[in-house]
Amino acid sequence: MREFSTFYSEFQLKGRGSVWHPCTIMKQHESYPLIPIERGQGIWLYDASGNRYLDAISSWWVNLFGHCNPDINAALRDQLEKLEHVMLAGFTHEPAIELSERLVKLTPGSLGHCFYASDGASATEIALKMSFHYWQLCGKPEKNQFISLQNGYHGETLGALSVTDVAIFKQIYAPILHQYKTMPTPDWRYAETGESHRDYALRAAHALENYLAQHHATTAALILEPLIQGAAGMGMYHPIYLQRAREICSRYQVHFIADEIAVGFGRTGTFFACEQANITPDFLCLAKGLSGGYLPLSVTMTTDEIYEVFYHEKSSRTFLHSHSHTGNALACRAALATLDLFEQNAVIQANRDKTDYLNKITLPLATHPKVKNFRNCGMIWAFEFETEDPEFSIKCFQAALKQQLLLRPLDKTVYFIPPYIINQQEMNLLVNGTLKVLDEWSES
Repeated sequence: MREFSTFYSEFQLKGRGSVWHPCTIMKQHESYPLIPIERGQGIWLYDASGNRYLDAISSWWVNLFGHCNPDINAALRDQLEKLEHVMLAGFTHEPAIELSERLVKLTPGSLGHCFYASDGASATEIALKMSFHYWQLCGKPEKNQFISLQNGYHGETLGALSVTDVAIFKQIYAPILHQYKTMPTPDWRYAETGESHRDYALRAAHALENYLAQHHATTAALILEPLIQGAAGMGMYHPIYLQRAREICSRYQVHFIADEIAVGFGRTGTFFACEQANITPDFLCLAKGLSGGYLPLSVTMTTDEIYEVFYHEKSSRTFLHSHSHTGNALACRAALATLDLFEQNAVIQANRDKTDYLNKITLPLATHPKVKNFRNCGMIWAFEFETEDPEFSIKCFQAALKQQLLLRPLDKTVYFIPPYIINQQEMNLLVNGTLKVLDEWSES
């Protein structure tokens, strides 16, 4: 096999190669060449020239315990010798059963049933379809509308995009999407001067209550990202909103869908974000970190009450939704190995210690003259950088590479979502490298 660097130079010239990259302005790569990654080890990625980059965004928020983790690798090697995949219709297998049982024990309340898919958008689609179908089966076909939050993001398939409120993803496809209502976001960046985070969250919840008081008869479900709205630039909000939203949905018989695709598995400081509000959703969507970032896997969890409505011999009462790789044995085994690491290493407490340390050393970032809205929730940090440059995101990305950092700003928002194995030396490098990028930008 040819060396990867030779292969890359021959077939991936200036962004005109055969790979069409996601969320990418391909023509930009005529000026900014793609980075050919050859291998990963721990928190580091290595390119074909031997340069290394600290993966400060966990490779799009999925990698929890580092690249080529020896424990997850060992579990996958073992599973490869047993079963790689079998369809989950008419068959079952040990990894899917064990993973489901463990997730049921870990999640809050009575979420006793797991429906698997391969990605977060699919998990969203499943939750929306289940909610819609449930109300049909319950003799309430008029409950066929969904509500979501301003600036919410739930994926880019058509159903998921219909409940997403990020214009860059949604605007062009508006003619082929269902148009649903959005509720005011509880993101504290929208609070008025002097208004506390809690009070603003309560004000947003009051708007939700006013809407459902009038429209609950036609509303199937509310879907939201608990505590952090990721694609909106890591918008963070007080958990009181989740408490109130759960109460309101219960009162008006509207399903509550918690999209923890990005924020589950310890990202917010608790294993699941919903724990901080002491609530149980009707549907819980999980993906990204579920398999430790190794393999595509998502799950939609729901309650006995909802499951029982579909438990019937008639096909019209069956949830007829499928994915070829539903409950893939290798992906489920990677997820089990990931859960093992949580149990064996007291990860949540260790993360809290790391959060305390990183919050201390980021004071120069938080007080930087060009930085505003510096914020933290669990193992996620974010801030806005004041600049008028429309190419800030790509230029910041390139500048960070020179500091051995992988950063991928969301417009003007710079954020850190590092793997949980990050150590103090690496945290120092992350903060100091980011400061150098910002200082260089401020002086230009």
